[in-house]
Amino acid sequence: MKTNTCLSIAAALLLVSCSGNNKSSNTEVENDSIESVASVDMSGQWYLENIVVSDSLSVRPSDIAGDARQYISFEDSTSFIQTNCNTFSGPYAISGDSITLGDGIMTEMACDNMAAEDAIRQILPNIVTVSVENDSTARLNCNNPAQYILLRKAAEKK
Repeated sequence: MKTNTCLSIAAALLLVSCSGNNKSSNTEVENDSIESVASVDMSGQWYLENIVVSDSLSVRPSDIAGDARQYISFEDSTSFIQTNCNTFSGPYAISGDSITLGDGIMTEMACDNMAAEDAIRQILPNIVTVSVENDSTARLNCNNPAQYILLRKAAEKK
């Protein structure tokens, strides 16, 4: 009878010690898999280089009005877009490489060429990620890989 009791106690101690070790090792694995992802820095002014709506439709703002500064600026959680004729403004947030452009306001002046405005209206709600290369070129990507906005960092804000 004493042998059975001793075996039962030993088994219980073994079981408790094994389950305790598994729990701490699971916690260690969970903590090791958590990474801190730095957010992309989009602050400042970026010139609109190309707005690609599909494989067959893209708009180069400089071809529409080469003398007009057409850009997106990101400051204090607000994005501001200036085309050759109209402006768009609204909130934005970046987490890692994900970007969210919230609903905002837009001027609706009639222009001779509204291709840039039309393309931006189509793409803006679908933008989900941003990628930056050499701190001078950025691409605002949509879920559809054929749709994106290509940006070039402005040397100075004007």
